[in-house]
Amino acid sequence: MIEIKDVFKIYKMGNENLPVLNDVNLKVNKGEFVAVIGPSGSGKSTLMNIIGGLDRPTKGSVIIDGEDISSYKDKKMSKFRNEKIGFIFQSFNLEPTLTALENVIMPLAIAGIPEKKRKEKAKEALGSLGLGDRLKHKPTELSGGQRQRVSIARALVCNPKIILADEPTGNLDSKSGKAVMELLRELKNKGYTIVMVSHNLDEAAYADRVIKIVDGMIAEEN
Repeated sequence: MIEIKDVFKIYKMGNENLPVLNDVNLKVNKGEFVAVIGPSGSGKSTLMNIIGGLDRPTKGSVIIDGEDISSYKDKKMSKFRNEKIGFIFQSFNLEPTLTALENVIMPLAIAGIPEKKRKEKAKEALGSLGLGDRLKHKPTELSGGQRQRVSIARALVCNPKIILADEPTGNLDSKSGKAVMELLRELKNKGYTIVMVSHNLDEAAYADRVIKIVDGMIAEEN
């Protein structure tokens, strides 16, 4: 489902070149749950952003579901992200002025789904995560765990093939964090391919495979 080939990422900082990823090669199979761990600044979030098309490699190939997305133009990349990738962020990234329902509707609107259908799908996604009674609540009226479930509903609503989760429990208490990890495991059991960035080894244990990145290179797999 995901194949990273000889990927380098270098950021320019003034006249300096800052290498972040150094010749990374990685394969993730369909339906696999992979955790990427490593110290701060190791390149793990950059790797996730490259897989999700939010960033581009300086060199190398990124093949997702048989398509090399490395050279996609912006419009095609946006379409790819909306159709193939569901993002879950540590900071939830919910629009504060919108209700839970409206936040989940957003990717469906971008995808051009008819208004009536998008509302039905968003309600269904929220209901499946136990938020059927929170449709009209704005993010500030929800707990951290509920906000993350809204974020997960938004990630799932377009039926993506891949879920990318960047520190998904970072802003949650331990009980809510455990519930989110159990939910990710359930999604893996339903056939989703999941890549999660985490610094928490207990959370990484939910994954099928753990990859450690150090100084922009894969240092260890187990």
